[in-house]
Amino acid sequence: MPRTTTLECPGCPPLRALTFDSLGLIKVIESRGERGTPQVVERWGDPVSSKCVLAASFDDRKKDPLLAVARKNREVEVVNPLNGEIHVVFSNVGEDGVQPEDDAISGLHLFRRERSSGSCTLLTCASKGNASMRSIGVDKSTADSASISVTKTWKVCGSGNVLCSKVDGSENYAVFGGKGVEVNLWDLENSTKIWTAKPPPKNSLGIFTPSWFTCTTFLSNDDHRKFVAGTNSHQVHLYDISAQRRPVLSFDFRETAIKAITEDQDGHTIYTGNGSGDLASFDMRTGPCNGLCLPDLKLCNVSVLESVALSRLGKLLGCFIGKCSGSIRSIARHPELPVIASCGLDSYLRLWDIKTRQLLSAVFLKQHLTNVVFDSNFVDKEVAATAQNANEIQTTEVQTEDEIQTTEVQPEDEMGTLPVKRKKASKEKREKKKKSEESKETIVLKSKKKSRKHKREICDDS
Repeated sequence: MPRTTTLECPGCPPLRALTFDSLGLIKVIESRGERGTPQVVERWGDPVSSKCVLAASFDDRKKDPLLAVARKNREVEVVNPLNGEIHVVFSNVGEDGVQPEDDAISGLHLFRRERSSGSCTLLTCASKGNASMRSIGVDKSTADSASISVTKTWKVCGSGNVLCSKVDGSENYAVFGGKGVEVNLWDLENSTKIWTAKPPPKNSLGIFTPSWFTCTTFLSNDDHRKFVAGTNSHQVHLYDISAQRRPVLSFDFRETAIKAITEDQDGHTIYTGNGSGDLASFDMRTGPCNGLCLPDLKLCNVSVLESVALSRLGKLLGCFIGKCSGSIRSIARHPELPVIASCGLDSYLRLWDIKTRQLLSAVFLKQHLTNVVFDSNFVDKEVAATAQNANEIQTTEVQTEDEIQTTEVQPEDEMGTLPVKRKKASKEKREKKKKSEESKETIVLKSKKKSRKHKREICDDS
């Protein structure tokens, strides 16, 4: 059995997530209520190891959403994410005769821009570097009658294996990287390579170690010039194509390979997960010595070379509390809520609060998980109903307060001399209370005097 955490889980806000596992199953997890517990509400597909989900892309628009899934047997499916209905299925096997196991799909992207209700565009990239863009006419009635046409094909690399790819927010550029493949940036409209990273130098012993990139993402949706890549040697590199071909910022994270990485909406924060289940957030803007000028560094007995090396380190914001028991394979950031989701080989879907970095909830899903995506348009009906009732109550309270204020602020001819009468009545009551208290005091004094006289008479008689 996988190791579980002993931390208390306060629950998570209303959300909907889709997970993909090594047996090809797609599971829908929903959390209802303000602090609900996520549960599996639907399961799509049959458990077949050859249909392991390798990549997924989600267009979660309100009208006509679509989900693209790439499987181990090189089949690509276009699915309705609301009910699991398959619209289109096609094979990515080329005419070169390569077996699917040797050239599996490593990158998939479903384009969101200029997508009509009856068509979509898909970008696929295989591990051998064969990239292609397809225009697909989605027919909701039958999956066999869909029209598929290949619009562009190109070769990403001449050797090595492509393991990761990412399309920027404008969907005009894509970055690719892998084992023996330096990260390179491509213009998708012209299918041309516009930038390639420079290989790392030899070490102190003169040994050259080839690059091995495992995951990559753009730092911001608005800027395609900066992107982050994780390596198998537990390093995180930040590249800026407008500055240089080597990383402008680089640091190590623990001692195992970086397996998943995703960006935050602020444009400078990233979330990384490694092979030992560690999850952390980094600020890619500044390093420990940023903000210190050169004289300050000299006062701190820091040389120029050491200052340059320190400025190339990322700032660790913190590690998330509650370590996973297996390798993290996917991290997703919710587009609206301050929540991220992580999943991996320990078969758990974990939901985290990005502000406190605490575990909100965990769901055991039995199979090894490969990917997770959020549905940003999910609305909990119960929460919406309670919010509507609360708004109605607030409106009624405001109305009653307005009515009270209007009744209090009325002209003098309508109200008459009621306020004066109330004041007089209150004064009369106060005077009566004072008189009653004085009469009580006089009665008590008279009784005391009588008791004293009685005692004196007894004493005289004696």
